Amino acid sequence: MEDIELKQPFDEMLIREYLLDNPDFFNRYPELLLALRVPHHERGAVSLVERRQEMLSQRVAQLEEEITSLMNVAVRNEKIFEFNTQLCLDVLDSEDLGQLRITLANGLKSEFNFSHVRLITVHDIDSELANIWRSRISNDYYFGRLTQSESKRLFGSEVGSVALTRLKSENGQVIFAIASKDPAHFHPEMDALLFSQLRRILAHKLPKL
Repeated sequence: MEDIELKQPFDEMLIREYLLDNPDFFNRYPELLLALRVPHHERGAVSLVERRQEMLSQRVAQLEEEITSLMNVAVRNEKIFEFNTQLCLDVLDSEDLGQLRITLANGLKSEFNFSHVRLITVHDIDSELANIWRSRISNDYYFGRLTQSESKRLFGSEVGSVALTRLKSENGQVIFAIASKDPAHFHPEMDALLFSQLRRILAHKLPKL
């Protein structure tokens, strides 16, 4: 006698779709909530009511964590906004290029723990800086890592990752460069809002120094 392949007498996906389309099903048949049992890795089999309550509790805990995380992000963003506003005002108050460099370095290093903050004038005779200017900052900004020689030329030592942009001043072209010890801190997909705001302020201020 040939073996007969046993098939489930129902389509699980059809039942799933039916229950999703009829969320009041168990209201019409409340006895099923207590009769049906669901495996539980710690408590054995539990009723659908118990399982639903547990899932709701887990969801509430997850939502509380998400809300806490969003609140922390909001507090951090507010702090960054206040810092950036004050830094921009300090930049505008700078009386010369030396004071401007000190203002940028002290502010950004203390707030974000950056390792280097530099404003570097690019002269035509300096081919290495000119190459960095052309290759790395062709689209106004560069976020990411540098070669060893590029790092040493811009910062005097190897760094983890950098944010670069280019500006113009009375003395010629200028590279605004920030470096972090963390190789992953600056990356191509990051938000450039803070950096672009500083760039606009510097673009306004540098020609006047």
